[in-house]
Amino acid sequence: MKNLFFASLILFAFSSIAKAQQLKSPEGKFVMEFSLQNDGTPTYNLKYKNKEVVKTSKLGLELKDDKKSLLNDFTVVDTKTSTFDETWKPVWGEVDNIRNHYNELAVTLNQKGTERQIVIRFRLFDDGLGFRYEFPAQKNLTYFVIKEERSQFAMTGDHTAFWIPGDYDTQEYDYTKSKLSEIRGLSEKAYTANVSQKNFSPTGVQTSLMLKTNDGLYINLHEAALINYSCMHLNLDDKNMIFQSWLTPDAKGDKGYMQAPSHSPWRTIMVSDDAREILASKMTYNLNDPSKIENTSWIKPVKYIGVWWEMITGKSSWSYTNDFPTVQLGVSDFSKAKPNGTHGANNANVKKYIDFAAANGFDAVLVEGWNEGWEDWFGHSKDYVFDFLTPYPDFDVKGLHAYAKSKGVEIIMHHETSGSVRNYERHMDAAYKFMNDNGYTAVKSGYVGDILPRGENHYDQWIVNHYQYAIEKAADYKIMVNAHEAVRPTGIARTYPNLIGNEAARGTEYQAFGGSKPNHVTVLPFTRLIGGPMDYTPGIFEMDISKMNPENKSHVNSTIANQLALYVTMYSPLQMAADTPENYNRFPDAFQFIKDVAVDWSESKYIEAEPGDFITVARKAKGTNNWFVGNVNGETPRTSNIDFSFLEKGKKYTATIYADAKDAHYKTNPQAYTIKKIAVTNKSKLSQLSAPGGGYAISIIETK
Repeated sequence: MKNLFFASLILFAFSSIAKAQQLKSPEGKFVMEFSLQNDGTPTYNLKYKNKEVVKTSKLGLELKDDKKSLLNDFTVVDTKTSTFDETWKPVWGEVDNIRNHYNELAVTLNQKGTERQIVIRFRLFDDGLGFRYEFPAQKNLTYFVIKEERSQFAMTGDHTAFWIPGDYDTQEYDYTKSKLSEIRGLSEKAYTANVSQKNFSPTGVQTSLMLKTNDGLYINLHEAALINYSCMHLNLDDKNMIFQSWLTPDAKGDKGYMQAPSHSPWRTIMVSDDAREILASKMTYNLNDPSKIENTSWIKPVKYIGVWWEMITGKSSWSYTNDFPTVQLGVSDFSKAKPNGTHGANNANVKKYIDFAAANGFDAVLVEGWNEGWEDWFGHSKDYVFDFLTPYPDFDVKGLHAYAKSKGVEIIMHHETSGSVRNYERHMDAAYKFMNDNGYTAVKSGYVGDILPRGENHYDQWIVNHYQYAIEKAADYKIMVNAHEAVRPTGIARTYPNLIGNEAARGTEYQAFGGSKPNHVTVLPFTRLIGGPMDYTPGIFEMDISKMNPENKSHVNSTIANQLALYVTMYSPLQMAADTPENYNRFPDAFQFIKDVAVDWSESKYIEAEPGDFITVARKAKGTNNWFVGNVNGETPRTSNIDFSFLEKGKKYTATIYADAKDAHYKTNPQAYTIKKIAVTNKSKLSQLSAPGGGYAISIIETK
């Protein structure tokens, strides 16, 4: 009996090991446990500093046209653990070096009855967890279609969330702050007003999703390395507070076409009791592969201006004419078309921007509306397709390139695809070669409108693969890409650092379309920027849009000091001074900060942060001993308190502080600011007022 008892204990222990595996992060802050339920359903849970942050949550995938999905009846056939620790240098970024340190658990599962195998791989960092599904090459699982991914994220309570609706085609929403239990009612209202597609859930939200618990934990749910897979949204079971993955469908309603060997993107959970650590985390980048571009010397951070804001506000137009010569005449014969007199991309106007860029130390000028077709696209047919090679009569490609080169300035190309993806792919080699031949090193691409072929969504697997194809093809021609209306970034820029910017969120242009919430920029770094930089286009000095275009009554909900701070708080290697030269010439003292601020950094310190309320960041300009500080504030005025302990000990600096005036307000007095200079060292401290929708910016220059 005694031997039988010990044999039973050994058998029980073996069974427990087979069904439950524990993984700790390198410093022990996190503990993740994997186990199988009685029916063979894989599950995990996550604790942070002994607090449960994700309750037991199910894993698996539902397959289409298959009698048995990859959801249950699994047994553990192998587990492997490992540790990884490296430090790598980004081509551009917030810091010089990034540490990639995690403990890993790979669980191989075999499904009874089908003998199919999958691997669930977990990586636990000291800032959070990443996991993905892997499908090894095997006889019984080669080609399969995903009906839905069933990854769960079971929350521990009715947390506060910063969210946007689960739209398949756009992320250009203001963020809503609410309890999880309030999402259903608020989301239904948003869908009724804004969303056109029929297949949606009233409790669907997009990632990156920022949460805060009642006991002060910050949780971020997102994904990393989105390649050859549909973009993940989250669907909330608001009775049990469980999020479940919800993939973007294609035109047929399918969620993904897979061929083994392959794998899913990483699903990420960041957790901290300090909001600043969420902003500083590089986990999303660390879950992507190292750079596949060996020679990256041609990839350069860029500060630019552009013929853009005057178009967005309606002061000038993208099109050369209001006629439709391509449709009416069958050929591009603009000799018979009457110029509309408002075309922004004309030689004289572009030269004005080039002169301004050269005089103020900017690298480049973006020119939109340079090529034929805009009159058709705006006035006749949303199905119009561009050729990306033929300029309007008033845009001299070679002459303007020569003029810009003589001034030490480059011109940034613009490719509006009008959502016609196959057309863009057919012309891509010719378009990129045209850029090489005419001195363009970067392109802003756009995907405005419905995707063609019809029925495809901006974030489904098919179009995600197109965005990736465009980045990789651009790398072949040594071209940097700034993609607008594309899928949100998920750290892909580590692997392809020529992806120097994305939009994929509500940018400054919406300030000319009715405005954005004044706290919008205090949320974006916690959400959209988790996966990579945004071409937010800051730097607006004239908040009353009617002064640009009397017919546009929009108002920019920001102070000038807030606009300056964005160059520090909204990290991007691609930074635009978005306003017009005329408006900058009205405020030359404030404009000085935009001229001075760097776009590439060796160190970044997140000094204070609270999503939706305020963010203060200090960054050290790469290759110098100079620092820049930015603070953006929400709707409530507050006093920001910082110290300068990040400065080098024993050094003296001159700090120029660009701040809100006492009576500044984003709505009533947005152009009220003060500028003062003070001497500082690493022992100095500062208390500074931040107005509603305001903030401050500081340049800190070492005193020689």
